[in-house]
Amino acid sequence: MIQKIGLAQMDIAYGRPEENKGKVEHWVKKAKDDGCHTVVLPELWTTGYDLTRMDEIADEEAKDSSSYLTSLSKKYSIHIIGGSVANKTKEGVKNTLLAVDSNGQLVKQYSKLHLFKLMDEHLYLLPGHEDGMFTLDDTKMAGLICYDIRFPEWFRKHVLLGAKVVYVVAEWPRARIDHWQTLLRARAIENQCFVIACNRVGNDPDNEFGGCSLIIDPWGKILAQGTHTEQLVSAAIDLQEVEEVRRKIPIFQDRRPDFY
Repeated sequence: MIQKIGLAQMDIAYGRPEENKGKVEHWVKKAKDDGCHTVVLPELWTTGYDLTRMDEIADEEAKDSSSYLTSLSKKYSIHIIGGSVANKTKEGVKNTLLAVDSNGQLVKQYSKLHLFKLMDEHLYLLPGHEDGMFTLDDTKMAGLICYDIRFPEWFRKHVLLGAKVVYVVAEWPRARIDHWQTLLRARAIENQCFVIACNRVGNDPDNEFGGCSLIIDPWGKILAQGTHTEQLVSAAIDLQEVEEVRRKIPIFQDRRPDFY
């Protein structure tokens, strides 16, 4: 199955959810006009890292964000990996990825498992406690968030659960963009899956973000890569390549988990 994927490498208005909602429809429409089957948004696209105001600006149970994305998916008949949003739950605020199918159904909410202390996430956010697995078009996929990619065991768990495509949404700083590129290619190669990663661009009061969104095939080949500016990054992927690569180098048959 061949699908075209578009990554909305956008800037994010710091702490202004309504302004960011207005931007998102532009990117969804742009992806649809480009022939994309799926569009991916960056991490915390509603608020950015305005952590000190999360209690004020987070979306109650992610209801408004979910409703908005489902309406866009139906309007444009496109799957949306809705980045992540500040989700105000009964326990506290979580950083939650939303995946919506082209019929307007919310198919997954995944809250970031690994909180990034260098950006004070642990002071204002609660970690999730479930995996990122979901299914679109009868294909098992997963969604992870930014810092999660530094934990290969968490990434591998999703592939062992059947994920052929792993989406990553991020606000990755430009200062460490070489880590972003290296880690994502490594995750694709070692797991023999597609890795589709959308990173924001622009600045907030404390950080500059690096863009360089990536679509990587199961060999680790970069099919598309963004620059450091706003743009739609897109490429077609052939899901059959996952099984072809795994037949050629059968690493999953050769694993020795009894020693790990």
